[in-house]
Amino acid sequence: MKRGDDRARPVGHDPARPARDTALRRVAREARPFLRARTGAILRLSGWSLLEFAQTFLSGYGVARALDDGFLAGRPATGLLWLAVAAVAVLPSVLAARGVFGRLADLVEPLRDGLVRRAVARALSGALGRSGHVGTRSLSQVTHQSEIARDGWAGLVLTLRSFVFTAAGAVTGLLALSPALLLIVLPPLVLGAALFLGTLPPMAARQRAYLAADEAYAAHAGELAASVRDIAAAGTAGRTVAESRALADAQLAASRSLARWSAVRVVALAVCGRFPPLLLLLGAPWLLRNGLTPGGLVGALTYLTQALAPAVQALMTMLGTAGGRLVVVLDRFTDAPPPPADEPAPATSDDSPPPPRNPARDTPVAELHEVTFAYGPRAHPVLDRLSLAVGAGEHLAVVGPSGSGKSTLAAVLAGTERPTGGAVRWRGRPARPADATSVRVLLPQHAYVFSGSLRDNLRYLRPDAHDREIAAMADAVGLDTLLSRLGSLDAAVEPDRLSQGERQLVALGRAYLAAPPLLILDEATSRLDPAAETRAELAFATLPGALVVVAHRLSSARRADRTLVMDGPRTQCGTPGELLRSSALYRDLSGLWEPEEERRPGEERAIRSTPPPSPV
Repeated sequence: MKRGDDRARPVGHDPARPARDTALRRVAREARPFLRARTGAILRLSGWSLLEFAQTFLSGYGVARALDDGFLAGRPATGLLWLAVAAVAVLPSVLAARGVFGRLADLVEPLRDGLVRRAVARALSGALGRSGHVGTRSLSQVTHQSEIARDGWAGLVLTLRSFVFTAAGAVTGLLALSPALLLIVLPPLVLGAALFLGTLPPMAARQRAYLAADEAYAAHAGELAASVRDIAAAGTAGRTVAESRALADAQLAASRSLARWSAVRVVALAVCGRFPPLLLLLGAPWLLRNGLTPGGLVGALTYLTQALAPAVQALMTMLGTAGGRLVVVLDRFTDAPPPPADEPAPATSDDSPPPPRNPARDTPVAELHEVTFAYGPRAHPVLDRLSLAVGAGEHLAVVGPSGSGKSTLAAVLAGTERPTGGAVRWRGRPARPADATSVRVLLPQHAYVFSGSLRDNLRYLRPDAHDREIAAMADAVGLDTLLSRLGSLDAAVEPDRLSQGERQLVALGRAYLAAPPLLILDEATSRLDPAAETRAELAFATLPGALVVVAHRLSSARRADRTLVMDGPRTQCGTPGELLRSSALYRDLSGLWEPEEERRPGEERAIRSTPPPSPV
């Protein structure tokens, strides 16, 4: 019983936006002014990063000079000196880390603070607006999504900064060794980078689709866990399983699409990180013939394997994981907040609900034809070839001792239990689980109430109910006292703070608004006092549908058009007057139920010593 289908839509989706306006472009538009306002912090971060540039440059150049000017030239002291220079160059870059992280905070913390302010402003705007809408999206943005954005942005800045200055140091070193090296090294780097950048937009879209599918399935699973009883009562297990399978298939399809693009990204990483050293070795004879020294060749391999390859791999890994999540999360902040659900317009004389129909009483809503039910192959039947028809507008009460099969009858009539033999029909057709929600509502003794507003609880079975209809229902069923205590329809309902009777009243109000063709109350008023029970049952009796009440008090049977007396597989059905003449069990129950002050003078008083009856 879904209260809307907005979960199936990706969060932040705006159908009015052009298709080409991707999440990456929307985030980029917001990022440009943010970065321009922090140019000074970027320059200070770059200044500290120059030490990393120097360390990268000296690592390969020092190795090349150590070989060419030192060890290969017969001057080991010179070679050791150049190696020492390359080793000592690491120390300034280590010291620069402190300055880098200090400047990093100037870029990262303002982003998080701005996102939190934006989320809070939207939440307050929605709460103070005309709709008074407050969703859980802002809470998630303030607590969880803003931290994801903060961590992702920090990792991206650090990785991108390291790649830029490491690549610049390596390319400068290659130029210093031999410009011909760039003819072999740059093509695979450019090709791999282009292939990788080409995967960014589709990867962001697939990441977004996967997160939306994951959230939709999680929301469905949460509702499913809280609604098992209603699903069983409504007989919608088949449809629920189909919905779960569809959501799981959508999540699987999104994950497979994401995995396919991840494979393309692996290819791009291999082109950037593995091809340049391989091509360098293959082209070594040509390079050596054109002036490259042996030391220059080793220095170039040092640049490629110790600097460029790790930097490229770190950048692509960061962009492929945290970068994709960062774009998706930031896009949720850049999106306009989702519009709240439209408030129902006040009902007028033109859109008032039509007056209740007065169908013919003999129109069968539900029928049992020779129904037998047993809880096992060799168990005694609880229902034995029972035939029963309930017409539209009819009020049927079911009475009998505890264990006589009243709840079993209600479950079979509602379609939540399949009969061992015979047939159950709704509106002249075989009862099918797919028709359950449109035909009947079954209210058990333990009412289902969820955390949320009172309005949402009451409109659970009919989301389009107007406030005017809810007010009329509250007056008819007797929910006005609870409504006054809570303050308004928007008041939060905490199930643990409601009494059992109040929970039953909420469930009764929910069923009254739904006004199903067949309503079955399985001791659904057992926690109400007699006056409240009478008021609720009289309200349901005015509805056009059929009403079946598993009675908790004999007064319920007296209000009914017919009463079904159950004593295991033996049953009798008739009006209260007929049953007083024909059913000894009904007479016994009537005597045990009847208050002493209501007995006629001279009536047998021996029942005063009879123990209280089991619940009916």
